[in-house]
Amino acid sequence: MNVLEHVLPHVLIRLPRHIIAVLGFLIVPAITFAEQPLPPPQFVRAADTPSDAGGAIMLVWSASSYDGPGVRYEIRMANGESSGTAGSNGGKVIADFPSDTHYMRDAKLPWWTRPTGQHDHYYALRSGKGIELKNGTTYLVTVSAVRGEQRAEAPTVQAVPQPNWVNWNSMNNLLVVLLFGAVVVGSIYAARRREIFLRRIPGLDAVDEAIGRATELGKPILFLTGAGDMSEPSTLAAAVILGRVAKRVASYETDLLVPHRDPIVMAVCQEITKQAYLEAGKPDVFKEDSNFFITTDQFSYTASVDGLMLRKQPAANFFMGSYFAEALLLTETGASTGAIQIAGTDSDHQLPFFVTTCDYTLIGEELYAASAYLSREPVQVGTLRGQDIGKGIVLGMILLGTLLATAGVMLGAEWPGFVLDLLKDLK
Repeated sequence: MNVLEHVLPHVLIRLPRHIIAVLGFLIVPAITFAEQPLPPPQFVRAADTPSDAGGAIMLVWSASSYDGPGVRYEIRMANGESSGTAGSNGGKVIADFPSDTHYMRDAKLPWWTRPTGQHDHYYALRSGKGIELKNGTTYLVTVSAVRGEQRAEAPTVQAVPQPNWVNWNSMNNLLVVLLFGAVVVGSIYAARRREIFLRRIPGLDAVDEAIGRATELGKPILFLTGAGDMSEPSTLAAAVILGRVAKRVASYETDLLVPHRDPIVMAVCQEITKQAYLEAGKPDVFKEDSNFFITTDQFSYTASVDGLMLRKQPAANFFMGSYFAEALLLTETGASTGAIQIAGTDSDHQLPFFVTTCDYTLIGEELYAASAYLSREPVQVGTLRGQDIGKGIVLGMILLGTLLATAGVMLGAEWPGFVLDLLKDLK
C-alpha cells in the first residue's frame, strides 16, 4: 500500500461532509465526461446538389449535442471508382471546421429547396481549390467528429454529381416574370379598350413645333442618334423616335439630315426612315442620302457635325441616344445657329449640358416613353403603363422586404425568412 492509499482515507474522514459533497459534484462529472466516448455524426447523407450545372455534391447531417468550439468536423473524400476508401485510412481531407458552423440556415437556399431542417448541418462540395468533381463519377465521403485525440467516423456515404435541367431555386423569379407579363398583357388590353392617361412631356409636345418651324423657314432638320451602337437601349429608342419624326417630316416634305458614326446604326436608320416615308404616303420624297456615315472617331465626327450645322443652318436639332464629351460641343454650336433643340438621353453625366444648351430635354426614361407618347399606339401605351405598374410592384417588394427583415431581427423570429426568400434573386 502506497502513501496516498494510507493517508487519503484519513484526510477525507476529517473533512466536513458538505465539502466532500462539493468535491464529488465537481470531480465525478469531469471524470465521466472525459471517459464518455465521442459519438459519430448522425444521419449523414450525400447527394447531387440540385438545381445546378453539375460538379457539386451536398452533405447533410443532424446537429449533435456536443456541437461547440471544442469539437471539429472533418470531411474526407475519395473517388469511388478507385480501390481506396474515404475513412481515416484513406481519402483526402477537403474540409475541417468547428462543429458549431455550417448549418442549413447559413446556406443560400430558399425554403422550398432545402433538403433538411435549418438547424442541421450542410456542406457543399464543389470543384475548386484542389478539388475536381466530374459529372457521372461516384465519390465516397466520410464525415468525422474530432475532439482532441478522439475521433468518431460516420458510415461512408456516396453520391454522383449530375447537371440538372431546372433551377428550382429561381422559381420565385419565374413567378415574378409571369406576374409582370400578366400586368403588361392586361395593360395592353386596357389600352385597346380605352384611352390611357400619359403624363405630359413638354419636349415631345414640341416636336411638331420644331418640324413646323423648319418647314416655314425652308430649312432642314438635323437628327442625331448618339454615340452608341445598336446593342444599347438608348440607341434603339433614338431609332424608334427617328421613325416617328421622319413620318411627320415626310408629310411636310422637309429635308432631313441624319449623320452617323456607326455603319450598323446607319443601315438600320435608313430602313426605318424609308418605312416612315412609305407609311406617310410619300415614298417619292425619300432620299437615300438623308442617312449618311461620317466616321467612328468621336471628335472627328463632332467637328464634321458642327461644320454641317454652320453650313446648312438647320432650324431644328434633335439629340437622342447616349452621348459623352461631344455633347456640349454639339449643342453649343446648334444653339449659336438659333435652332430649336430637343435632347433626350439616359447618360446622366451629360444631362446638365443638355439642360443648359437645349430648349427641351428628355431625362432618363422619358427617352424610352417617347415612341408611345408620339404614336399613341395601344400596344406601346399599354406596355409603358405595364412597366410603370411593375416598378410600383418592385418598390412595394423592397418596402415589404425591409419591414420583414427589420421585424425578424427585432423579434428574433424565423417566419419573416419564408417571405424574404420569395423576394430574393436566388441563382
